[in-house]
Amino acid sequence: MFHILHINRRTLQHYIKMLVVIFGLIPGLATHSLLAQEAPNDNQEGNDNQEEIATDKSLNGLEESDGIEADQNTLGNAVRTFDQLLYDNNGQAPVTVRQVPDNQMQVQLSYAPLVKMTAPAVVNIYTKKVVRQRRSSMFDDPLFKRFFGDNFSFGMPQDRVRGSLGSGVIVRSQGIIVTNNHVIESADEITVVLSDRREYDAEIVLADPRTDIAILKINTGGEQLTALKLADSDGVEVGDIVLAIGNPFGIGQTVTGGIVSAAARTQQGISDFGFFIQTDAAVNPGNSGGALIGMKGDLLGINTAIYSRTGTSNGIGFAVPANMVASVIRAALDEGQIARPWLGIKGQSVTNDLAISLGLDRPGGVLVDDVYPDSPAANAGVTLGDVIMVVNGKEIIDQPSLNFRIATLESGASITLGILKGSDLLELSTNLTLAPESPARNVSILEGGHPFQGVTIANLNPRFNDEIQVDTFLKGVVVLKVAKRTAAGRYQFLRSGDIIHKINDNPVRNVADMISILDSNSSAEQYIYEFKRRGSVQRCIIVPNRSYRCQQIG
Repeated sequence: MFHILHINRRTLQHYIKMLVVIFGLIPGLATHSLLAQEAPNDNQEGNDNQEEIATDKSLNGLEESDGIEADQNTLGNAVRTFDQLLYDNNGQAPVTVRQVPDNQMQVQLSYAPLVKMTAPAVVNIYTKKVVRQRRSSMFDDPLFKRFFGDNFSFGMPQDRVRGSLGSGVIVRSQGIIVTNNHVIESADEITVVLSDRREYDAEIVLADPRTDIAILKINTGGEQLTALKLADSDGVEVGDIVLAIGNPFGIGQTVTGGIVSAAARTQQGISDFGFFIQTDAAVNPGNSGGALIGMKGDLLGINTAIYSRTGTSNGIGFAVPANMVASVIRAALDEGQIARPWLGIKGQSVTNDLAISLGLDRPGGVLVDDVYPDSPAANAGVTLGDVIMVVNGKEIIDQPSLNFRIATLESGASITLGILKGSDLLELSTNLTLAPESPARNVSILEGGHPFQGVTIANLNPRFNDEIQVDTFLKGVVVLKVAKRTAAGRYQFLRSGDIIHKINDNPVRNVADMISILDSNSSAEQYIYEFKRRGSVQRCIIVPNRSYRCQQIG
């Protein structure tokens, strides 16, 4: 049986004429569709064979007539047959049914119309970064200076321009472009080249390293460009045909084809929200930021990385799903910054061992280890020991897939959680919110005659923790930066990421506490302080000559 979608009536009639004259495939079609659907209810008993014979005879007669000038009434019936395949009784297009080609004509179909429609929306991106080369220490040698002096240009530091290339996708006709963050990271100049070879300077609207997505804008002078519509990437299925369009190795726009190899690939270490569409379409260096296109001409994802030991395609490529891309575009154009919604739980992926202990027949889901007070999860009734199995009807495989599902939603969105609570499966509803900013982060640089002068500190809170990518449940005072030309920088009394607990036996709960403690101990001969670094708690003592020693206490 034929399966034709998205084809106009005139083209459809043309194909039917060809099929009637050359292949003689309409009889089988009529037998399996028109006759089966239009047979009167009172004549359906055992009439299938008679109807097939009658249809064969009538179409055999048609083939023996004047070929292309076939009887238009019969041809019209055939067209109505295809209409019945394409539409239901209410005239509404049904859900797309996927099937493999079943005849030679279907095999000979081309993707060229799809490429012509989508390729103008895929651009090449070239970046430049000025890098200053370091001067060799040889030129500072006193013996060298004795013979050549200081006034010479040879060996002086020079600026070197380093270039890179990638791809991008126009997602708004006004000149809004999506690419990978690693394509434009640290670039001093960004040039966008359209498929018709026109060049534009681009500016960064928003860059998000955690998703490896960046939003660019070019000034088109009011011209409307071809833009791609973002698909609902949750509808992607393994086996779907896809096209990858990009600029591999800088050779120019290139189209490759393949299928979706996996629709929810996690644990790849590519970005914080590791949830990717895997494809075997050839993706190579330079394809980063390019388009992964579905058969409807919409954007399924942004090609981001490949799995390769040689740096070239091995048939394993990864694309950031369009739903995640949409959330970054929304943040860039509407809010101006990334502000992801928050569920308010800390958990771990359910492994096979955990699944056995929980009485599950397979690993999957997220075991809740802690719930933040007054968070969306707490308000929904999620408690310690629950297992989150489903979010809005989508299975949760592990922690990264839960992070992805939450990150693609907006603050205020209503969600439904499928929870295993003990031996009961429950559905709980709640509204997502932004993570709380309490206490205020209060970023401060310490000053005074104490050994911590020049250290930048801040209060931890769930939203700030998420920004600096630490556990959202951590509380206290964190070290953000240590100035190099200070005692703390030279002797490394503290390092970025340390969480300070006590100074001279006084607990440090917030920035104000720490400043007050240091001010009251400005004349102290020694400082004893405790802090947490990389999961272990250390206790250190600083004596007047600025020497110090530490021991691990937890």
